[in-house]
Amino acid sequence: MDKVTTQIDNRGVAQVTLNNPNKHNAFDDQMIIQLTDAFNSITANPAVRLMLLTSEGKSFSAGADLSWMKRMAGYSYQENLNDAHALAAMLKTLHQIPIPTIARVQGAAFGGAVGLISCCDIAVASSKASFALSEVKIGLVPSTISPYVIAAIGERQAKRYFMTAERFDPNTAMQIGLVHEAVDEQLLDDKIEQLVGAILSNGPEAVAAAKQLVFAVSGKAIDSPLIEHTSEIIAGIRVSGQGQEGLNAFLEKRKPNWLKD
Repeated sequence: MDKVTTQIDNRGVAQVTLNNPNKHNAFDDQMIIQLTDAFNSITANPAVRLMLLTSEGKSFSAGADLSWMKRMAGYSYQENLNDAHALAAMLKTLHQIPIPTIARVQGAAFGGAVGLISCCDIAVASSKASFALSEVKIGLVPSTISPYVIAAIGERQAKRYFMTAERFDPNTAMQIGLVHEAVDEQLLDDKIEQLVGAILSNGPEAVAAAKQLVFAVSGKAIDSPLIEHTSEIIAGIRVSGQGQEGLNAFLEKRKPNWLKD
């Protein structure tokens, strides 16, 4: 059975689904490989404009699979290092997908699942979702996911939830920045579709450039090189084909050509 499935609709919306509900979509080495392959395929597909990360069943993902953890417990240091490299590579691949990514969190998201959510550009949680960075409960640490989780929730919140391993609800997840919105379960798909519609109404090249702009500017000193770089970005996109189409459509009060009837 494929533990990860991918579907692409006629709008160019890809849906990558964790598909092991009997084990609460828990991670193992096979799922990590399949997720990496799915993310790489989407990156290489110019027809895809947006990616949803979803899961089957009651849980978004319960973290690491028990049988996988049992195997890792018997691994050597080098084998554990190789295993960690595979997980880290999968997370980096998701983080760097050039198109917008949205996490749909319908249930429990523990451990590495919080890393997946943090790697996505936008995250929406159901009122039935719950979260925990639970690694220290079993004497481990949330190491490979830490760069993305800390970027999402900040150092102070990360210290608390990394060290306490306490479970928290969707409203707390929203307050600390892990998810953007928390909605009633029956409204989850409507909210996701609203976000999809908003993104698809925008210039595809501009959306991709806007995502890269955040990477380029975040954490940088506001100095002459950064000011020059941001000036070059806007100048380049203004004279691009899509930039010209967008500006002219706005001035002529018509729909731009990327909007289909």
